Amino acid sequence: MYRLEEETEADWWEVEALYDLCFAPGRTALSSYRLRDGVPPVAELCLTLRDPDGTLAAVIRFWPVLVGGRKVLLLGPIAVHPTRQGEGLGAILMHESLAEAARLGWERVLLVGDYPYYRKFGFRKLTGVEMPPPTNPDRVLGLSLRPGAWEGVSGAVTKAVD
Repeated sequence: MYRLEEETEADWWEVEALYDLCFAPGRTALSSYRLRDGVPPVAELCLTLRDPDGTLAAVIRFWPVLVGGRKVLLLGPIAVHPTRQGEGLGAILMHESLAEAARLGWERVLLVGDYPYYRKFGFRKLTGVEMPPPTNPDRVLGLSLRPGAWEGVSGAVTKAVD
């Protein structure tokens, strides 16, 4: 049985090591990281999954961003340890975190990813939403956590600042 928990400060290095293992070198050079730089994540939605021995198996993080001045959740990264892929752990993290985001009052979620994978969670290709370059526009996906939440929301994706 896996333990689903909110990521803590003590998890940081282990989570970063899992991201390094799952993603190519230079992952922090991607445009989505520029939107995260200096912005705290949405802590309540940053989750870890650990096996019964306490080994980190999967993680997900979310960050606030703005699209055309409207608040949006930027999902990612999400990672599952290579030895645990195919067990449905990514789906558990997606369902649990998105349900919690809706409960917390978030209306829309944005990510850059593979449409064939993320459409099963309700994500659709977005038009008129511009991630910083270089981002393939076909990989810019959105999910409404309440009906119509993406209607009329367009423009450049920018950092959320307080």
